[in-house]
Amino acid sequence: MNHMKSVRSWIFSLFLLSVLVSCRWGGDKVYRESDFLLDTVVTVSVVSGSAGRAGQAIEKVFRELKRLGGLLNFYSSKSEIREINENAGVKPVRVSGDTLRVIQRAIEAAEETNGAFDITVGVITHLYDFRKKIHPSADAVRAGLALVDYRDIEVDPGRMTVFLRKKGMMIDPGGITKGYAADRAVSILKKEGIRAALVAVAGDIRGYGLKPDGKPWRVGIRNPRGAGDDIFAAVELRDQAISTSGDYERFFIEGGVRYHHLIDPKTGYPARGVISTTVIAPLAVKTDSLATAVFISGVARGMKIIEGLGYNAIMIDSGGVRHLTEGIRDRVEFIKKDN
Repeated sequence: MNHMKSVRSWIFSLFLLSVLVSCRWGGDKVYRESDFLLDTVVTVSVVSGSAGRAGQAIEKVFRELKRLGGLLNFYSSKSEIREINENAGVKPVRVSGDTLRVIQRAIEAAEETNGAFDITVGVITHLYDFRKKIHPSADAVRAGLALVDYRDIEVDPGRMTVFLRKKGMMIDPGGITKGYAADRAVSILKKEGIRAALVAVAGDIRGYGLKPDGKPWRVGIRNPRGAGDDIFAAVELRDQAISTSGDYERFFIEGGVRYHHLIDPKTGYPARGVISTTVIAPLAVKTDSLATAVFISGVARGMKIIEGLGYNAIMIDSGGVRHLTEGIRDRVEFIKKDN
């Protein structure tokens, strides 16, 4: 599961265009601040006529995301996720509304993708260490797969509890938490009276409104086999979210095989056949989870899932061929590089 996109992947996989400097138009400016939250870089760009008002709104966002990180961190000994996992097969755990909603959204994503997105794959993903170049044995994968099934998550909204039916199960919501956080950030900014903003929580981005020059926010998509700052396409965001998942974010190569972090919950191994997937939808909680799911599903199934939901996607298969949904063909600009 995509539980912790690195700072590098945020900088390069979805390189923000046209927001690197503040610009003036009719008295409004773009104010931009970054912080390290949710184990990654979070950047918030807001349009405002007041530096003080912009800074106050951004600070509220940062405080909220820090709070969410404390609840949802798979690795923290104090998080609600850790408490749920430690009580797997033992008892239901009472949780906050945010933790409950994230898990509910994760279950919805699993149902929409026939299990391609499954937060119970945490029992296997925690066996991989991409920094130390460690992957689990075949026996460990087989044992873990017996505990992977989102249908074994019991959520009781009335009692505000979550229960994992089998002892040893683990949920890792990292593949949906950052999208949820981006949506929460947008809700806060709107409540604070910010009429336009772009929120980037690692590679999960949501924008609304227009920049001071009257144009939409513009986001670039990284070339999965290019240099770190190489983008191959740009898309305008009009009150939407965008997320990219790629096999270049966290990986190592052993014996000519690329081991990356996008683990297929049905096999326990990195998904093959796709090297990058970008999804565009109204909410970041959707694009975050679906970018992972369609990558794992492969081009044919993945595109069918996205089109069935009425969203848009760009997928690049292992041969470098681009696949686009019909709804995005006229909206994406492919960047040509000078020879």
